[in-house]
Amino acid sequence: MSNLIIETHNLDFSFKEFKALSQVNLQVPEGSIFGFLGPNGAGKTTTIRILLDLFHAKPGEIKLFGKSYEENRKEILQKVGALIENPSIYKHLTGRQNLEVIRRMVDVPKARVEEVLKIVRLVDNADKKAKNYSLGMCQRLGLAAALLTDPDLLILDEPTNGLDPSGIIEMRELIIRLNKEHGKTIFLSSHILTEIEKLATDVAIIDHGQIMYQGKLEGLHSSELLELKIELNQVDAAANILKGLNYTISEQNGRSISLPIETKVEVAKINKALVDADIEVYGLKTSAETLESIFLNITKKLDQ
Repeated sequence: MSNLIIETHNLDFSFKEFKALSQVNLQVPEGSIFGFLGPNGAGKTTTIRILLDLFHAKPGEIKLFGKSYEENRKEILQKVGALIENPSIYKHLTGRQNLEVIRRMVDVPKARVEEVLKIVRLVDNADKKAKNYSLGMCQRLGLAAALLTDPDLLILDEPTNGLDPSGIIEMRELIIRLNKEHGKTIFLSSHILTEIEKLATDVAIIDHGQIMYQGKLEGLHSSELLELKIELNQVDAAANILKGLNYTISEQNGRSISLPIETKVEVAKINKALVDADIEVYGLKTSAETLESIFLNITKKLDQ
């Protein structure tokens, strides 16, 4: 079994009356890109702040690199780089000057600034004022700052949030390079399912502060769940019938409905229910379930 870079046991956290996390247990293998997946408000950022020792879970136990924060806080944090939400950047300074300010605070060699600029591909724009940077360039500058100490673990909270398609691709390629070429273990939180599917080797799904699934990404797809697409004439009426049968609609438009099912036997049952309701069914097609429909099927369990 791989060494665990992050290990938590029974993390609980509350904001006054609101319980944000309940019995959160995470195991993040060394060398992985670990996708921490959940809808907005599910507990992702709270968990990350606990991992960075900014919030303190009670009860709960956290180990990073096999050590706890109680006696090893400085040693642990020297091995961790983080990009949480939007990076703090001095807009009146250039990219290089921003990194120089942080370099002095973390006390690393001056040559490291040029190294991280090359890694995030900002060398050509390093002497531009940060106020003239695109959002994608600001995110890469924030990531460069997180890399100054050459950390073993990178914790990234929604790093593609708000980026345009080209910015998303740049960030995705950078994350993969950091993992494959620079040996970084990456803990990546996101609510963007397609990005997690393209990046992650391992995933945990969190909803309402509870871990609903944890394991290899292919473990989600290896379940028996299928995606059923139904072409029909009365979409809204059919959706109501299917919800009444305790199905979750993963996609709906003017001509069809898609939903996760467990076995093909359910296709006949669904077809009969729709036909009995005088809905014309033009076609039924099953395929391997998408990550989106798997996610919906898992998180709906807490809403029932």
